[in-house]
Amino acid sequence: MGATSSGPGPAPDPVRSPQGRAVGSWVRALLGRAGSVPGSGLALAPRSSTEEPPLPGWPLPQLVSLFLPEFPVRPSARQPQLKILGFVAKGSFGTILKVLDCRQEKVCAVKRQVRHPFVHGLGDSWQGQSHLFIMCTYCSTGDLYALWRTAGSFTEATVRLFAAELVLVLVYLHDLGIMHRDVKMENILLDERGHLKLTDFGLSRHLQWGERAHTICGTLQYMAPEVLSGGPYSHAADWWSLGVLLFALASGEFPVAPAEDHTAMLERVKASSYESPPTFSPALARLLAELLCHNPLRRLRYLHHFQGHPFFRGVAFDADLLQKDPVAVAVASRPSEQPPPDPAAFADFDCDLEASPGRPWPG
Repeated sequence: MGATSSGPGPAPDPVRSPQGRAVGSWVRALLGRAGSVPGSGLALAPRSSTEEPPLPGWPLPQLVSLFLPEFPVRPSARQPQLKILGFVAKGSFGTILKVLDCRQEKVCAVKRQVRHPFVHGLGDSWQGQSHLFIMCTYCSTGDLYALWRTAGSFTEATVRLFAAELVLVLVYLHDLGIMHRDVKMENILLDERGHLKLTDFGLSRHLQWGERAHTICGTLQYMAPEVLSGGPYSHAADWWSLGVLLFALASGEFPVAPAEDHTAMLERVKASSYESPPTFSPALARLLAELLCHNPLRRLRYLHHFQGHPFFRGVAFDADLLQKDPVAVAVASRPSEQPPPDPAAFADFDCDLEASPGRPWPG
């Protein structure tokens, strides 16, 4: 909803800098080129190169910077010296690269910050004249979906570990009021020891206690019935997604085949009993039944529900203890390295991608 006018009148004068130069067109150009910034940030988001006049000189006046997304504005001399080591993925909001920060001699992935051992962490963020940059921890083992496709399915011991780590991070997010809304294997990265890092908060939403959402969003096979139907729904929908994910990890297939749209998917979800295969232990079958419960009010959702559950008997819900040992199945299946892209493709970057370290880089 836009602001309403009290009546006809002359258009307001453009905002002027202390030097007397109009900056209204600068703001419009910069906002148009910077694009929208989702709640989770983005990787390398190019500006639009059409429709707006050329940008003013760099660095920008402070008054103009106020209208930009909440990333520090840095001139070239203060930006990290980066060397492209490889291509990671093409994300929804930009390209993700494996890079070396030559000043810190640290390998990173250039892609709102919450801090948890099982959340993909933000290292640094800034905006240049042409792009937004976000530096994240580089997860060398890839994502959970790629590992699952390779392994086919996992033992219940591995599923138990992954489940405990995801329970901890979802409880943490929900305690902050954050609903992820797209919990799936593709959004779970694995660190060098095979432990999980939840990522991609592009669909997440902050819900106050008692507040409900109505937007149909997420990935069809993981969406709870209350989300597929258009709400109202709340944080309990994330636990349904966890149930679908654990079912697939343990069985090698999703409990319900994907449909062409949310309406057809809702009908399939309503028709499915989500009965566990006979190969599942009674404890795992009970956990899945309590997560894949059509009534969100009866779904497992609090930490004590999981701490006392028979499937997690003997599990310490402590991040440090869970990370103590490497996950052998994950560490043994590291993805092959992608070759570095052609540097010419990034000629318009606002930082030095050809910098060379003084000694061999890590990773």
